[in-house]
Amino acid sequence: MSSPSLTADRRIWLLAWPIILSNVTVPLLGLVDTAVVGHLPDSRYLAAVTLGATLFSFLYWGFGFLRMGTTGLTSQAVGRENDTEVRNLLGQSLLMAVVIGTLLILLSRPLIAIGLWLLDGSEIATQLAGEYARIRILSAPAVLANYTILGWFLGQQNSRVTLAILVLTNSVNIVLDLIFVIGLGMTSDGVAWATVIADYTALAFGLWLVVRQLKQLEGRFLRERILKVAAYGELFQVNAHLFTRTLGLLFAMAFFTAQGASLGDTVLAANAVLLQFIMLTSYALDGFAHAAEALTGRCVGRRQWDEFATAVGAATRFSLLTAGAAALVFALGGNALIALLTDLPEVRATAASYLPWMVAMPLIAVWSYLLDGVFIGATATREMRNSIFVGLATYLPVWWLTLPLGNHGLWLAFTTFTLVRSTTLGGYYLRYRRTRWLSTAQR
Repeated sequence: MSSPSLTADRRIWLLAWPIILSNVTVPLLGLVDTAVVGHLPDSRYLAAVTLGATLFSFLYWGFGFLRMGTTGLTSQAVGRENDTEVRNLLGQSLLMAVVIGTLLILLSRPLIAIGLWLLDGSEIATQLAGEYARIRILSAPAVLANYTILGWFLGQQNSRVTLAILVLTNSVNIVLDLIFVIGLGMTSDGVAWATVIADYTALAFGLWLVVRQLKQLEGRFLRERILKVAAYGELFQVNAHLFTRTLGLLFAMAFFTAQGASLGDTVLAANAVLLQFIMLTSYALDGFAHAAEALTGRCVGRRQWDEFATAVGAATRFSLLTAGAAALVFALGGNALIALLTDLPEVRATAASYLPWMVAMPLIAVWSYLLDGVFIGATATREMRNSIFVGLATYLPVWWLTLPLGNHGLWLAFTTFTLVRSTTLGGYYLRYRRTRWLSTAQR
């Protein structure tokens, strides 16, 4: 008979490996975007895509709560074996996604203008980024609906569907990147059109999978749950904290990009290359965090606190192994990875000088990724929000105090922000393990 720990490890792995595999296609897409545009003869195209992508981190991932909130609440409904609730959470979240996505398109002109003004890139990079953004915004309803669909399936511990959707999205995007930029001679606009087409392709596929899954669930959609605002209370509360948390996190990323841009297009491009390293690590770590979301949410729904602790322990072991491996890869092969992403000599040299920060980052950030997953499953979203703002309260002063260090000071401030966020979440977890998440025997 296998031990509970081994069983938990196996369950984490069975959930995580499809997510990790699918997530690898996301930074792979970023790597292809960077490599395709980075090999054009002028670094301004890479700077433009960097600015535009950062802008859409706000406009799209600011609403990432549609994925996270749907996962947490759905997993708890699954734990309670309430199929009707599982159905209605999907309907509510999809309706929110379509409404928000449509509003983003209608308000796109001022949103893009203000966003690029705040990012403060060079004049020509900003102009190219504006062209990129006016195309990308067209996919807003599809992107947000896809967030909801992914979260809904993950909440049901169906990570293989997540793999199918994301692999399709990013495969289509990468192929169209190559066709539009290399084959047809387009620049940053080709990257934008490739993304829009891929997003709507994924939505069509995702909705087909949803229809198939609904046939396996009991219960029915309730009109009063989907069409009455009063029925959205719990979803609004959870998502409000996640929305604020995500805006804070994206502000930290955008502030980093904007300050890099103020140091010149070469520094901006070098930081963009290095940020791909961080994204690669984060998507690997998120595989185990997402698995923790589904398992801990189900445990919360069933009030099984011993199993909750066992799932967290298994996710922790896998996360630490992954973070250590990433740090080692960046230490030994970082320069080779930089060379794969750009052949611009000045960008290569600049990125290499900041490579040590990439070695430290996985070991510091691992805790924030892991505990985000645990807290999403438990729908302890207020604490996630608080951790971001405690981090920001140290991030900005450290940046200001280290201005004479230039880009090294900027990386120090961002690393400090990550460390403080991880520490704050860890403190919350230890506190709630003693006060909320107790086994029946301990109570």
